[in-house]
Amino acid sequence: MAHQTSSEKKYSVSRKDKEDWVNFTKKINSVYDKDVNLDQKSEPSNKIPKLDLHGNSLDQANKIVKKFINHTRELGYKKILIVTGKGLRSKIHEDPYRSKSMNTLKDAIPDFIKNEESFKKKVEISPASKKDGGEGAFYVYLRK
Repeated sequence: MAHQTSSEKKYSVSRKDKEDWVNFTKKINSVYDKDVNLDQKSEPSNKIPKLDLHGNSLDQANKIVKKFINHTRELGYKKILIVTGKGLRSKIHEDPYRSKSMNTLKDAIPDFIKNEESFKKKVEISPASKKDGGEGAFYVYLRK
């Protein structure tokens, strides 16, 4: 019995496979190239841009939110998600001299957005669905 090495191994290709290959190579220019449009600005995908503000102070969060809204509007998004948390771990609840509703991100960030002059008539806020954060998040709808 003769021993066959890997370099001697022969592979047979069916006539159908050969025909398919020839037909494919004739139409190669019609195959979509996924890398062609990488540098071009394209429509945003169905994903909703998300900003998570956990751990930020109110001042930091306001600055981040303003930048995020402006950036996503420039990119052409129509809906974004902002997660503030529910404020349950906020230390603000321990200080009787500070307003709980004015200093927890959950309440203060929507107020900031509604009162920000550059956002007037350009945004609308609605509660987030449970899967996106429920009471600790909200959607911002962006208008041009």
